[in-house]
Amino acid sequence: MEKTVAIAGLGAIGLDLARALDAGVEGLRLVAVSARDQAKAESNFAGFRHKPRLLPIEALAEEAEIIVECAPAAVFETIAAAAIARGRILVPASVGALLPRMHLVEEARRTGARIIVPTGALLGLDAVRAAAEGAVESVTIETRKPPRGLEGAPYLVERGIDLAAVTEPSLVFKGNAFEAAQGFPANVNVAAALALAGIGPERTLVEIWAVPGLTRNTHTIRVEAAAARFTMTIEGVPSESNPRTGKLTPLSLLACLRGLVSTLKVGS
Repeated sequence: MEKTVAIAGLGAIGLDLARALDAGVEGLRLVAVSARDQAKAESNFAGFRHKPRLLPIEALAEEAEIIVECAPAAVFETIAAAAIARGRILVPASVGALLPRMHLVEEARRTGARIIVPTGALLGLDAVRAAAEGAVESVTIETRKPPRGLEGAPYLVERGIDLAAVTEPSLVFKGNAFEAAQGFPANVNVAAALALAGIGPERTLVEIWAVPGLTRNTHTIRVEAAAARFTMTIEGVPSESNPRTGKLTPLSLLACLRGLVSTLKVGS
């Protein structure tokens, strides 16, 4: 029995995911999408085998069992609330937008909805989650991006930090994951996912560096726990159409969706 999927947002992440689903994924069927630019969306559907319905974001939960959020963080709650109210499975790409809205988790518990956070442009969440079943002393993540990948972040705008003036690796933020999610809503979904998998947003420490000349978004995670000590580094290739995210993100969403319907699922 196929599960129906709707995608909220057809940007760099959502469009790649839509194309992959249209190409065929056993057990999944793309039935609807929402997009800010409807004319552009219709144009993008030109090569699709099965064109999905183009609907307002509030209507997606009426059409599909799984709602994948790939939209700007500003509309996250509208998408999530509609999916949760209908008891759907919500797969959010904007994980950072979930941290200040944990009431949605309580609402999902009441309605029977599920919120499945994908790994995203990260690695080792299984190890972090396993370690968090025991005592964990610390979890830190250091994110390094080219300056253009951080442009427009509210934290930088509010402080008048000019990324064009950055000529050497510069630490532009240091704090916890909750603060990072508020100040860099388009950049720290990885930190938010790490915090949810581990010891929470208040105790998960985040550093964000602007590094001129860097060609890959780099994340280094360090965990000190009773069961293990480990360090992990991933270097993701930025998306050409949106340097704030990476090419791995839509692939991670696709892998997450496969896991919802696969007979054999590897990893916890």
